[in-house]
Amino acid sequence: MNADASMSLGVIVERREVENPWQDFAWRPIAVVPNAARGGRWRELQKGDDWVHFLAATFDLELFRGETEGYMTNLSQDPPLIYVVLREGEEAEDNDVEPFHVTACPFEAMGYYESGDEIVEGVPMPDNVMGWLREFVDLYHVETPFEKRKNKRHKDKQAGSRPRGRLGRG
Repeated sequence: MNADASMSLGVIVERREVENPWQDFAWRPIAVVPNAARGGRWRELQKGDDWVHFLAATFDLELFRGETEGYMTNLSQDPPLIYVVLREGEEAEDNDVEPFHVTACPFEAMGYYESGDEIVEGVPMPDNVMGWLREFVDLYHVETPFEKRKNKRHKDKQAGSRPRGRLGRG
């Protein structure tokens, strides 16, 4: 499916040391950067005593006309979020996680979260992305009124010919 609009977002991931016998680090997305440069390798941005921030990847945030209800839900939250999907690194030399996807639709993010295979976390939506998303929703959102479905009677050609008694005997 082709997106109706897109913007590139760089994903910033934090690696923090943890005291755990089975795990050396905890990984989580902490921010997105609009119009970040694309590159194949992770780039270290900042470093502290027990943490490091990396520009891990750049993705296109794609918007679709049919998902404006989700975007409106996101914009009504305080604060609106960009949802970052992380997956475990597949190769031994890879990092423990790899960014996989970004979305502004909380319903799509919930689908990834419910699968249980990915880490899904929201990061604050930058102001210019928020304005761009609002413009998109204003342009494409169509309010659909709720319509209750009406029950339809089942028309059976052999109405009343149901089996009677045990094994269909009268």
